[in-house]
Parts: sequence; structure tokens; C-alpha cells
Amino acid sequence: AIQTSNGHGQTYRGRALLVALHRESRPKSRATTMIIRRVLILLSVAGGGVESFGFSGTPTFGDRAKIRKRSITRSINGRDVPGLISRRVCRGAPSAECQRRSIHGGASALRSSPLASLHGSQSFVTTVLLAASSLGMALERKTQWGKALSANLVTMLASLVLANVGVIPFSSPVYSFVNKVLVSLAVPLFLFDSDLRRVVKDAGSLMVAFLVGAVSTIVGTLSAVALVDLSSLGENGWKVASALNARHIGGAINFVAVADTLGVDGSIVSAAIAADNVVVALYFTLLFYLAVAGEESKKGSSATDRNLVDLGSKNALDDEIEIPPEDDDGGENEVTATTIAYSLTTASMLVTLGSILTAALYPGLSDIVLTSMLTVVAATIYPRWFRDLRKSGVAIGVLFLQMFFAASGAGGSLLLVLRRAPSLVAFSLVQLAVHFACIMGIGRAVMRLDPNELYLASNANVGGPTTAAAMAQAKNWKKKILPALLVGVFGYATATTLSLAMGPILTRLVQR
Repeated sequence: AIQTSNGHGQTYRGRALLVALHRESRPKSRATTMIIRRVLILLSVAGGGVESFGFSGTPTFGDRAKIRKRSITRSINGRDVPGLISRRVCRGAPSAECQRRSIHGGASALRSSPLASLHGSQSFVTTVLLAASSLGMALERKTQWGKALSANLVTMLASLVLANVGVIPFSSPVYSFVNKVLVSLAVPLFLFDSDLRRVVKDAGSLMVAFLVGAVSTIVGTLSAVALVDLSSLGENGWKVASALNARHIGGAINFVAVADTLGVDGSIVSAAIAADNVVVALYFTLLFYLAVAGEESKKGSSATDRNLVDLGSKNALDDEIEIPPEDDDGGENEVTATTIAYSLTTASMLVTLGSILTAALYPGLSDIVLTSMLTVVAATIYPRWFRDLRKSGVAIGVLFLQMFFAASGAGGSLLLVLRRAPSLVAFSLVQLAVHFACIMGIGRAVMRLDPNELYLASNANVGGPTTAAAMAQAKNWKKKILPALLVGVFGYATATTLSLAMGPILTRLVQR
């Protein structure tokens, strides 16, 4: 606790120090009065925390000025939380970091939330993240606007608002646990169905269209980096470009993997997801408008096709984060306590092996890259084991990914998200416009592929397997439902590594 003596044998501790200072020094200058009042406000909202200023004895006017200029750190329940940072302190810091610290610290210090004392409780923070995740999934399932926004965006916006009004902190060990542990487990859980032999065998000509779409996404990303100014994002500019490239080849799980690997700032993750979801919704509307319903064969789809499409048939504008239906058919893929235990154990083993190999072969590289490769190889060699765990893996992976979006939203500043969203909307618009032009130009004009297959492949690129399967079902393309799922899973398996490999090129383009 802070303490000092007034020179007359009296000792003051905590907030009593500045109360005594205010009474004894009797400042007559208005500026001095304002300084003391601001420091008193800081102490009053600390709510039982400890403020350490490093002064002993009765502070002079010069000491009080130093207090005002100094970055103040509050320690609540043993955890440091950034406090107010004056503009003079920020002048020497990088612009983006200074803004983040000032907004986060200022918002935290100036509001007096009755829940502030719970910010150090990991169980409380975990409860709020789980509640935000559940809210997103419930609204997606039960409301039209929730379906349009998607569960991940609703969850992220909910936690973003909760953090900015003081319900949960901007920084917590729980967020680190989600990013380091749960995201690592979510990646292999989503790849349990990535049997490459089955993909190559059953995807047919749709695989060719999907590969054209993947190349088109790369061209679109490079074009967007060259045309859109990302300087407002600082060093995160090329990282966001790489993450969005991964999302528009595979899906949201690839975006998460790349963003986590490259350490993208939480507020930028929030802004990128929000901006990209708006553009993707418009793009899907275009694809549905252009695609022609019906196909040559009107025979009903097989039972396998119907079972596989269940995960994606409810929301054409949603990403692949789709909540598994509650009315399961009770077959061998039923989600039970046993399959959940097997899924978590298998995923954990793959993550552990991936981290060991990464440390031995590629120190400094993210574990997620080799973990993804190992999962694809294992699912190809032992397809039956992983196929039986597919539904439970997706169910758990959905929750873990929802937790990631909740943690990302909680770590972001609402003001910074609003500031950065316009440039990210422009980036996604250019990226998808070039993607569409290339996939239609190369696929239709050069390779003479079926336009409906190109629309479906583009959907699988941009949205993932379940949105592509949903489109095939909505357009009555029954023979293409299973291939749409398979090429989407192939995107899961390859997008992360491919997008990370583009890092050096994107870095040079952003720095030009």
C-alpha cells in the first residue's frame, strides 16, 4: 500500500494520502486543484486496488504534475491492469499501441462498474464468455437476423459491448487460455472428416472448380493489398490480409488459425470479422441470384447425402460455424459422452505431437500448421475412426471457436473497431470482386466449366463446406451436395498453410 508522512508524525495510507494532501497543501491554483481531483478520481475508481506512485513525504506541486503525466498501473487482485495514459506519455509510443492503451485504460479507469471487483475472477470471465457464445448460437438458430449475422459475429459483438461498458476486462488470463489451448484443439476437431482419398475420389469436377477458386482468392488478396491502404492497421495489415485469404479458401477456422499464429490484435480481429461478414452476405446473395435451380437428375439424394448436409442446411448466409441439429438420427455418429471423450483425447494427442515436431523441426513456427497436416494425414490413414467422431468433433469445435470470437471481441476497443472497419470493408470488396472475376474468367471462358459448379465452388471457397452444401440443397443440385462438403473440407485442410506461406509476399506489398 502507498504510504507517506506529513512531516508531523502522521502517516497516511491508500486514498487517505491524497485526501490529506488536498486538505494540507490548500492549493490556490485552479490547475493544481484539477490535478489533485483527477488523481483522487483515479483512486476512487480503483475499488480496493493499490496505486503506487513512488513518492514519499508530502508531494510537492512538481510531484503532482509527474503523477498526472505518468502511466498509472492499478493492481487488482494481484493482476496489473493498464490505467490512464496521458498524451505526453503516448507521444513516444507507436500510434496504434498508444491508441489501444489510452482507450482501454481510459475506459476502464473512468467508469465505475459494480462488476469491476469481479474482473480478476477467472470463473466470472469464463461464465460471461460462455454466455456470449451461447447467445450467439441461440440467436442464430431462433431469429432471422441472427441467421443473417451468424453466431460468430453476434457472439463477438456481444463480448465487445460487454468489455467496453465494464462488465468484463479487456485483458484476462482466460483469453490467453482460449487462444492458446481451445483454438489449438478446435483446428484438428474440424478436420476429422478430411480423408483426402475420399475427397479426390468423390469430389469430381467440382474439385477443379474449387482449385480455380482458390487461385482466384489468392489473386484477389494480392490485388486488394495493392489497391487498398492498410496503413491504419500498422504491422497487422499484412497479417489480416493473410487471415482473410485463409478464410476465403477454407473458412472461419482457417481465419482463426492464421490470426492466432500471426498474433493479430483483438480489436482488428473483431473489425475484420464484422466487415467481412457484411461483404460475404452480399456476395452470397449474388451467387444465389445467378445460380440456376434444378439438375438433370431429379432422383432423391441418398441417405448419406442427407445425413452429411444436416450441418449446413439451415443457413445460407452463415459461415461453417453451424450448430449441429438436436434431433440426431441416433446412428453410429451420435454425439455421446464417449465420442466427446474420444474426440478431445484424439485432438489433444494430435496437438501434442504437432507441438513436439514443431519444436524439433521448425522452432518459432506455430504448432497449428503441423497439427493441421498431422490431422489430415491421420484422417486419411484411419478414416473410419475419425469419421465416427466427426459429429462430436464439430460440436465441440463450434463451442471452442465461439469462445475464440468471444475472447477476441472482449479484447477489442469499440472505437477502434469502428475506425478500422471501412478500410477492411473495402479490402473484402476488392478481394471478392477480383475472386469472382477470375473464377468466372478462367473457369468459364478458358476451361469451359459448368457455371453452376463455379458458383458452388466459389461458395465453398468463401463460406466453407456447410454453406456450399446448403446452396446445393437449396438449388436442388442433389448430386453436388456431397462433393460440395468434400471440397470445403479440402479447403479446411490446405488454406492455413497456403496463406501463411504467402506472408513474405504480402509483407513486401503492404510496405510499398
